[in-house]
Amino acid sequence: MNNLEIPNALIIEQAHERIKNYIHRTPVLSSEILNDIFKTEIYFKCENFQKVGAFKSRGAVNAVMSLNENELEYGVCTHSSGNHAQALARAARLRNIKAYIVMPETAPKVKIAAVKQYGGEITFCKPTLAAREETIKSIIEKTNAIEIHPYNNVKIIAGQATAAKELIEDCKALDIIMAPVGGGGLLSGTALAVKYFSPYTKVIAGEPDNANDAYQSYYKKELMPSINPNTIADGLLTSLGSITFPIILNHVDQIVTASESAIIEAMKLVWERMKIIIEPSSAVPLATILENKFESRNKKIGIIISGGNVDLTKLPWL
Repeated sequence: MNNLEIPNALIIEQAHERIKNYIHRTPVLSSEILNDIFKTEIYFKCENFQKVGAFKSRGAVNAVMSLNENELEYGVCTHSSGNHAQALARAARLRNIKAYIVMPETAPKVKIAAVKQYGGEITFCKPTLAAREETIKSIIEKTNAIEIHPYNNVKIIAGQATAAKELIEDCKALDIIMAPVGGGGLLSGTALAVKYFSPYTKVIAGEPDNANDAYQSYYKKELMPSINPNTIADGLLTSLGSITFPIILNHVDQIVTASESAIIEAMKLVWERMKIIIEPSSAVPLATILENKFESRNKKIGIIISGGNVDLTKLPWL
């Protein structure tokens, strides 16, 4: 599969088979209280209970398990603010190879600590895309490691698609499936899974108002870069990629945005009412429902909770 071949149903099924022994099949939870508040049926696919605490495990394991012996020799590398970094470090450890991780110096401490625990070798850089790309380039020149991009990689997308595939299998006849969008790996995978396995279900993405480049790109039909995003949803700061953007353009029904206050309120609601830990990025789809950004009443909605890696010393409502 070359890097421009969009994953089809068979490729997603093969990815699921490849990774199933290395990931959790995460539960789907619902809350009567939240259903009552929002006057709808919401089913949360809890990727906060996934290995490394985020859906990113799916794509990273699929990408690393797809490498042949020659490709494994020099290890793998990536740039990531956190969840993909942890996921790749863990996936590399499963195959006993090196993982070189470029992280912005502003990355949450909890995510830095986790990367180190999984044996990833961290190089810090300034929190800009240019700095990330420059740093990863020098690491590749030094080590010959294979770059596993956090989202702009078809093996990553096929792996992320398995979360929606499971949700569709466990929760029949959903009207809408929602995912947050940053670089678009989860969203493009979700959109493809819905196209193949539940074509009558709509796909709606949630994005912060303060980092709304995907929203702009989608409606202008032109790739708009993420410029100085300022949101507590630290997993959604990156721009869409050359592979994820066309998939999203062709297969996502709507992108809606949420304010910072709604993201905090939605996150707090889930903590208080469902007694589960989710990170701010995960709260964005629910925040858009909270702000009535689309017609959600009396619908059956699946939401992919993307992760639960939170710095407990920096809770947004404190």
